[in-house]
Amino acid sequence: MTFQVFRWVGKVALLATVVFAVPAASVHAQVKVDPNLKSYKPVAGLSGQLKSVGSDSMNSLMLLWTEKFKEYYKGVRTEVEGQGSSKAMPALIEGAASFGPMSRDAKSNEIADFQKKYGYKPVLLPTSIDLLAVYVHKDNPLQNASLEQLDSIFSSTRKLGGEAVEKWGQVGLTGDFANEPIALFGRNAASGTYGFFKEKALGNGDFRNQVNEQPGSTAVIQSVGENRFAMGYSGIGYKTPAVKAISLSAKKGEAAIEPTEENAYNGKYPLSRYLFLAVNYKPTSKLEPLRKEFIKFVFSKEGQELAAKDGYFPVDAKTANKALQMVGIEP
Repeated sequence: MTFQVFRWVGKVALLATVVFAVPAASVHAQVKVDPNLKSYKPVAGLSGQLKSVGSDSMNSLMLLWTEKFKEYYKGVRTEVEGQGSSKAMPALIEGAASFGPMSRDAKSNEIADFQKKYGYKPVLLPTSIDLLAVYVHKDNPLQNASLEQLDSIFSSTRKLGGEAVEKWGQVGLTGDFANEPIALFGRNAASGTYGFFKEKALGNGDFRNQVNEQPGSTAVIQSVGENRFAMGYSGIGYKTPAVKAISLSAKKGEAAIEPTEENAYNGKYPLSRYLFLAVNYKPTSKLEPLRKEFIKFVFSKEGQELAAKDGYFPVDAKTANKALQMVGIEP
């Protein structure tokens, strides 16, 4: 099964099969995992070192997974570097990382570079589902926006066809908001979140120079939470009481969709995405025990509970089993 085929299946079919466990009243209410996921069973004699290089958005999730994994295996050492999704594939190609967490799909040139080195393509395992949210200050009255409006706000090229938007009054706000400029915050170019937002919300257009690029997701949220007139984008798992995630519509005039559990799984939220774990796996080969067991743990009941704990939406047993098979592991 190729990466391209699995990516299509993941968005169209697998999302629809996830088990709903709790009402989607709040993205911070921890969801329950699919009861059909298997519990992780440690094996004897495992040791060695695992290194993760990649997505900053997945940094806390990788830390949760690696720290829990070390509770099973005292002889295992781990290192997690959240440098951005663009660093994941180079680290895998150079053999400098065991895994490359990515908050976006791999780009064609990244796959080509990997294939040139190894003769086969990297495998991207869908570990969980994230909603890329657009945040405003908690006291901001804005409730929703379309992708066209986001393009008009964040982009200098406005590929989606709207007019330039610079002040809050241009999106319908009144009072002391009306004449205030929109202070913009986002991620830097190394980030998969940056790339995903650029593709989906900006039609692959260019960001305005006025967007304040931040080195991490936490910094975006903090900046928006400290400024009543700010707007920024980041993963839903980073939401705090200081900010509000607005509803989004794919097109102007369509109903705006809330960033909730239900809308993550049914695919209606326009900025939903898989969080991937990129792996160097030669087809038909067998993974060495250390990487094999870590992957089995990630897709176990315990691993997916940690994904939910970190604010993301766990994959179901069917998706987990397909992911395991992609790297030669029997579910």
